[in-house]
Amino acid sequence: MAEQGIKLMLIEAALLSGGAWYLFKPRPTTLITALTTPSQPEKVKPKHSVNIKRLFKDIKSSLLSTERQELQMDIDPQLRNIHEATRLAAKKRVRLSLYATGIAIVGTVYPVFSIAGILAVLYLTRHVFKLILIDFKKGHYISSYLAAAILILGMIAAGHLILAASMGVIGGFFAQIVNQLEENSQNRLINVFAGHPEKVWVLQDNVELQIDFQNIKAGDLVIVNAGEVIPVDGAVESGIGQVDQHILTGESQPVEKSLGDEVFASTLLLSGRLCIQAKTAGNATVASKIGQILNHTQNYKDTLVMRGRNITDRFIAFRVGLSAITLPIMGYNPALAVMWSDLGSNAGTASPLVILSYLQILAKQNILVKDGRVFELIKDVDTIVFDKTGTLTLEQPTIGSIHTFSGHQADDVLRYAAAAEHRQPHPIAKAILAKAEEEGVHIPELDEASYEVGYGIRVIIEGNLVRVGSARFLDREGIELPASIQSIQVQAESESHSLTYVSINNQLAGIFEIHPTIRPEAHNMIKVLKKRGIKLYIISGDHEAPTRHMAGELGIDSYFAEILPEKKASLVQQLCDEGRFVCFIGDGINDAIALKTAQVSISLKGASSAATDVAQVIFMDGTLNFLEELFNIADEFEKIMKKNLVTSFGLGAFNIGGVYLLHFGVAVSMGLFYLGIIVVLGNSLWPLVKHQEEDKSGQSYKGNA
Repeated sequence: MAEQGIKLMLIEAALLSGGAWYLFKPRPTTLITALTTPSQPEKVKPKHSVNIKRLFKDIKSSLLSTERQELQMDIDPQLRNIHEATRLAAKKRVRLSLYATGIAIVGTVYPVFSIAGILAVLYLTRHVFKLILIDFKKGHYISSYLAAAILILGMIAAGHLILAASMGVIGGFFAQIVNQLEENSQNRLINVFAGHPEKVWVLQDNVELQIDFQNIKAGDLVIVNAGEVIPVDGAVESGIGQVDQHILTGESQPVEKSLGDEVFASTLLLSGRLCIQAKTAGNATVASKIGQILNHTQNYKDTLVMRGRNITDRFIAFRVGLSAITLPIMGYNPALAVMWSDLGSNAGTASPLVILSYLQILAKQNILVKDGRVFELIKDVDTIVFDKTGTLTLEQPTIGSIHTFSGHQADDVLRYAAAAEHRQPHPIAKAILAKAEEEGVHIPELDEASYEVGYGIRVIIEGNLVRVGSARFLDREGIELPASIQSIQVQAESESHSLTYVSINNQLAGIFEIHPTIRPEAHNMIKVLKKRGIKLYIISGDHEAPTRHMAGELGIDSYFAEILPEKKASLVQQLCDEGRFVCFIGDGINDAIALKTAQVSISLKGASSAATDVAQVIFMDGTLNFLEELFNIADEFEKIMKKNLVTSFGLGAFNIGGVYLLHFGVAVSMGLFYLGIIVVLGNSLWPLVKHQEEDKSGQSYKGNA
């Protein structure tokens, strides 16, 4: 029996070695095409040279998810410790697996150690049995893991301990990969306070004291300076400032806050200084309540099993049943040989490898895919819902119309405003300076300047007293605002445009309309998605007019405006219930529930921690440029999966016929099984070879499979 086991092991090694040589030799096409296409004169094509050393490095990086982990740690540095602990645990598992394999080999040669060898094989197979238990809990009773366990136990019963040990190592390895790829954000609590400082300032007895963030309580007077995240829900006790609250409310423009105005935790104070009386803090804030909803909301991905597993599992019962029928008719070995028939099992096993290959390719392009099942989901997407603010728009606004008064020209107003705002860091100042540069306006030097933090700027330019700021600032400075500006104010409010006022020598000189800036890549991306036949929606917490205007400008027919955070998720669920397969793209805390509800979820680097925690895909360059890329790679993934299935089922059917008609034994059946592995493995890793040349040229991938 030991002799037979060693022979079978040598056959297995020879097949894998020959397959490895065939896989990595240079050739102009994929392995599947080479095996199935009749020989015919080939057109002369440029040679595709394969850098073997680099290929093995890419394979290693794919299996270990090295570059993907670097992107994850860029999003959440705390993951570094987790990944290091995982790496050390993996090294320990490898050592233990080697010991167990050695014991299994010794048990084959020396029967006295056979019990220890059997226990070693069962140890190597433990991850497979764990996944069987997980599947049972989900009601998924017949699976490829169950078939693998039956096959391993059958090999043990037949005395093939070495082969059973090798199967245990391979099965355990793939079980861990599947666990890694199906891991999603439900496994860790979503922290909406990730962007908050550990310490905050509070006012006690007219003295500012620094306390721990978690020690804030209702009634405290919290001091927030420009550039800081507001840590509490409350009302402004004193001060004035511009607050960007789009991440929570979806409003596109900053909102001026002063005495008595309501503010929310997790929003950003752009300019000014506020003293806020806390109404709620910690887990009682609006942002935290959204986080709590997220942590208790059923995730679409929670019960999702990779399609490769599903396809394989459908044929497990047939395989086991046919083997059971073969047992009384032809005997034990033919029945075992039938169990080696590859009816989709290799395609299912290789599915994680295909995913890992593309995860590596995308990671090199700064696309972080956290859930590997995305590749199997994107092909079904027929609807994309964009959040408006922060996703379709940039953080930096632009200057729209310039309204002039008191006989001043637009260029003069722009020139004085740009000089006043020169070197100011806030977005509106940058927008005014960008407009001046676009118009070729010369910016004069300041004679002197004084800054009213949160209110505005007072400067002397060329002997003229210039003030730039809000309407409240000019009123405070004693500048009379004419009644004619009311129509401008009403229109700006209805369209969610903010206004910046400029006075020269105590007279209103001009008003700038501040508009949100549509992402430069958005127009082309919408055209590409429309060509794919995808239905597009915009969803926003902003007012109806600006949402309608943006939808019209981008050519998107459907939109929802003034939508509360929980309502966003309801609308996404409604689309899902109508039979649509929805991809949601958002960046705010207010988008997180909708991101979790959709079948596919995408966010951008720089978004709220809640959004990046929930999203399956994160574009690390902070743009939508790679959205088309994601769909193209999903198309190529689909083609490779189909090729693998054809190979897998073809060889499996051939083996069953061979057992019954040609009396194939276990050795031949195993040979066909591993031949299928070689071909499927070649297809699965071929994308890494293919993309070597594209990486060298620095060109973007265009998805030609």
